[in-house]
This record gives sequence, C-alpha cells and structure tokens, in this order.
Amino acid sequence: MPLKNYGVLAGRAADRRREGAPDDTPHYQIHLVDEAGVSYRVAVNVLSQQAPSELLHLTDDDFRHPLTALLPPGPGGWTELPSAPGGAALDFVRGNLFDPAAMRALPPDLPGVDNDLADRLDHYVRRAIADPTAVVYAFGERWGPEPRTRDKVFGFLPGNGVHDVHMNQGNSRRFRDDDGVWQDGALLIRFPGESRWVGIFLAFQSQSWRTDDVTGHALAGAPARPGPGEEPVRIVAALVDPAGPAGSGHGSVTLLNASPAPVDLAGWRLVDRRGRDLPLPQGPLAAGAVLTVPATPPFALDDGGGTITLLDPAGLKVHGVSYTAAQGRREGWTVTF
Repeated sequence: MPLKNYGVLAGRAADRRREGAPDDTPHYQIHLVDEAGVSYRVAVNVLSQQAPSELLHLTDDDFRHPLTALLPPGPGGWTELPSAPGGAALDFVRGNLFDPAAMRALPPDLPGVDNDLADRLDHYVRRAIADPTAVVYAFGERWGPEPRTRDKVFGFLPGNGVHDVHMNQGNSRRFRDDDGVWQDGALLIRFPGESRWVGIFLAFQSQSWRTDDVTGHALAGAPARPGPGEEPVRIVAALVDPAGPAGSGHGSVTLLNASPAPVDLAGWRLVDRRGRDLPLPQGPLAAGAVLTVPATPPFALDDGGGTITLLDPAGLKVHGVSYTAAQGRREGWTVTF
C-alpha cells in the first residue's frame, strides 16, 4: 500500500547531523523549524539496506518546474498532499522533474572533500542554515508528533519529523508495500536572495523506473533505469501561447524521431499535467524527421506552467518535459527542451 501520510514539510534549517559507519542504516539528519517554532527532523537515507547499497543522486542547482509555484512561500510547517497529478505531489516517473539517466551513484560518507552523498547534502543544507531567508521543503512521510518522546538526534520535544525522502515506487519485492504513485520524496531549497531553487533527488538502485500507474509496482521486464539518449522519439519544443488574440489558438508540440529507423506512432499519445490525452496522428515518423502536433482539447498547454509526457501504445513513458509560467507566457515564442 502507498505511504499513509504523504506531504511536504516547509521550514528553516537550524542544524544538521551526518551519520556514517558504524551506523547500520545511516541517514543525513536535518533539523527544521517552522514559523510557529515547531521543530522537525528530516531523516534522509544515504545508504540502502539492499545491494547495490549506494543511492542514486541528482542535484539541480537551478531547478525550474511549475510545481514550485504551488508551494507555500514561507516556512509553514507540514502540509499533507493528495497523491494525484496536477498538484504539488512528486512523481519521479510521471512528473518530468529531471532526467533519470543523469543520476549517479554516490557512497554515503568517505574521508575527503566533495566525494560522497553526505558532502553533497551538506553543501546546500549548510548554506540554508547560514541564510535566514532560505526555506527547505522536505517531501516524504510524516511521523509524530510524539508528545512524550524527545527527538533521538536533536533532542527537541515532541519528537516529530519526515522520512522516506526518496523515490517511493518501483521497489523490490522486499519493500513492495511502500509503492505508490505521486508520493515520491525529495528536498527542494528556495534561496530567495538568489531567486532560485535547488532540487535534490534520491533513489535506490534496486528500484524500477517503469511502474504501474495505479499501484506504483515495478512492471515485469522493465529496465531498472533508462539510459542516456534511449528515447527513440523526443519532445523537442512546444508553442504554449500562440501570438494573436486570447483564445485564437491552442499551441502545438513538436516531436523528433532521434532513432535511425522509422517509428510507427499508431496508438501513441501526449498527456498534459492534468492527465488529459492527445492521440498522435497514425503512421510512421521517419528517422530524423520532426512532427508538429496541434494541441487540441481536452489536451491543453497551460501558460501558467505545465508538463508534457509522451506515451507509447502500451502506456509506457517514452519522454517527458516541463515548462514554467515564465516560459509559457512569452507570447508567440516556442519553448525548446
């Protein structure tokens, strides 16, 4: 079954603690405090209980995605999120947050500088601690409050926090009960003074990136993770806000067949951020050819920011992109990916 209490915690970073060997299940611990003065501990896995033990990691230090516009601007504490598309919930497979092929495995904690996962986390969390305007958003599962139990790491009372700050679908059979869609965990850090967001995404090497749309379970025969450049057809551009009077056009999406062979697009479709479909014209797309598909309702390109996902006839994701409101509201301009 999916996580019981999924959501996002927003707070200011007050402290952090690195854990490594000899801890059995080391975490990177973060102490957050919300605007009401309530303390929370964010427990971030840095080592898997299942081989291969090193976690996959990706940091985007200029993260741009429409979901950031849906998050509270200040350190408002815990917010429960519905596990559904169209809102602020995260899904590494369906949300087009980043390119999974860009993730790299990192050891949890090694001697030296900038050579392990704890170092990467430390770099941004220590900056957040030093910046009183920075807000840390931790997505995952809530525990507590525990009125009679002090936090075991930072000592505050009541014990309170968030864990499962990583991908939460496509698990191996041992952890299959934790599978679900639109309930992945991550860290986002907003640095207002720099007008940017940092996104930190973690996954276990044992997890699959082809998962059932309802259960989040790994699909049989699916690859563990897509490799770089494996998509035969890619979304390369979108005209979100056509020039002219409002409502005069619905925009378009441009596809490229990057493979060396024709691809039959019969049964293929595009899906917008709210799950609305746009069937593609049937017939082959020649090798190296492009196809511009008019956006016709109910599929819609929202100029307030959105995602576009390309699915094959089996309903499996082939490619996906996202664009922000700033990109989508440039009238007449085509967004390139």
